[in-house]
Amino acid sequence: MIRRLALALALCLAALGRAPARAQDAPAPGAAGAPSAREQWERLTPEERERLRERWRAYQALPPERQEEIQDALRRYRALPPQRREEIRRNWEAFQRLPPRERAEIREHFRRFREMSPERRARLREAIREMLNATPEQRERFLENLRRWREMTPEQRERLREEFRKRRER
Repeated sequence: MIRRLALALALCLAALGRAPARAQDAPAPGAAGAPSAREQWERLTPEERERLRERWRAYQALPPERQEEIQDALRRYRALPPQRREEIRRNWEAFQRLPPRERAEIREHFRRFREMSPERRARLREAIREMLNATPEQRERFLENLRRWREMTPEQRERLREEFRKRRER
């Protein structure tokens, strides 16, 4: 909850509650022609202003080290190229449109991913890259194997892992 709130706060602070129609066309904060923070605030609806106030109060309630983490994330976000910021914004909006159950599942998967060892995360990233670069037939075969894996009991999975280990040792 706090991480989601922190991300929302960072995105909110980055855009002051309202993204321009096309973020890549918007001047960078502080650039000539960019609206001031006051002008951006004035453009917000009363509901947006109240949501921003609530997020600010929640941010203020966080420990100083967590606030610093959020500020670092915001600095990194602002340093990204406009196209990457726009991609992040679109992904966030797509995430927000998902049903609550799916968002909870994604958060749980992400939590488990963060708990993995760096080596395991690297292997998973590589597997995802391979999947993205695979032919449609290869992807279909992978998804079918994944479906069958999920249907297996823990004992069946362990037997299959053991068989795989034995084959690799040969």
